[in-house]
Amino acid sequence: MHIRNKSLILLILGACIIGLSPIFVRLSQTGPVATAFWRLSLSLAPFWIWSRGTRPVPMVRKDRLLLWSAGLFFAADLSVWHLSIGYTSVANATLLANLAPLFVALASRIFFHIRIGWIFIAGLILSVAGMGFLAGSSANIGGTYLKGDLLALSAAVFYAGYILSVKELRHRIPTPAILLGSGLISCAVLFPLGLLAGETLLPQDIRGWFVLLGLALVCHGAGQGLITLALAHLPAHFASLTLLLQPVVAALCAAALFSETLSHPQLAGGALVLSGIYLARRQNILSNNRKS
Repeated sequence: MHIRNKSLILLILGACIIGLSPIFVRLSQTGPVATAFWRLSLSLAPFWIWSRGTRPVPMVRKDRLLLWSAGLFFAADLSVWHLSIGYTSVANATLLANLAPLFVALASRIFFHIRIGWIFIAGLILSVAGMGFLAGSSANIGGTYLKGDLLALSAAVFYAGYILSVKELRHRIPTPAILLGSGLISCAVLFPLGLLAGETLLPQDIRGWFVLLGLALVCHGAGQGLITLALAHLPAHFASLTLLLQPVVAALCAAALFSETLSHPQLAGGALVLSGIYLARRQNILSNNRKS
């Protein structure tokens, strides 16, 4: 199987696994920023064990800067997105925070001079429209929600920065080293933020710890690990658009586990997101054939 096809399978699996994270967050007994801290900190030990089995690569100054960027961007993404929910609707926050592919595509074109084809742009438009339908009728951009909307939009910018930083790191640095290093940096930011916010930092019982372990080991460990592996061989703008599978999976899981009924517009939105990803995949295949 072609290496890019293998990477695409890893990316899709990772996106589907990450899509389970809202379920664990909803079940968490700790505050939102504290939950983000535990998500990362409890995954550090497995990443350290994984890194022991890989060949160490000396980091140059650029690698260290990118690693700090990845850690800070990811911490900012998680904390700002959680904060936005307090000022806007969950639908608005979900919709705007998932505009990251737009910013990844713009940055790829402006800073890395990567050609963005019209087929990809069409796929991006379809997927963003699908996200609008998935958000449901409760999405209401602007007005009294403006502060929260701007925070959610900034979360999309931060996640785009994380994706681009990890993509650049994967040219030289192994996956576990990236996840371990960036995770340590993110934890150093998230823990004091959780303290300052006065959140509940510890779960109430063993069930709460199992929820945090599931979030850390399944969603972040397995999901983010697969995504980081895949980024070595896929364009960042295509990968970020494919990650829009996450809210589709989250909506389906919520419907199955919490009896949340999906409306016909939401089902249509999921279909639009998948159609957009398919178009982006076609663009990626065409670009690869031209290079061959």
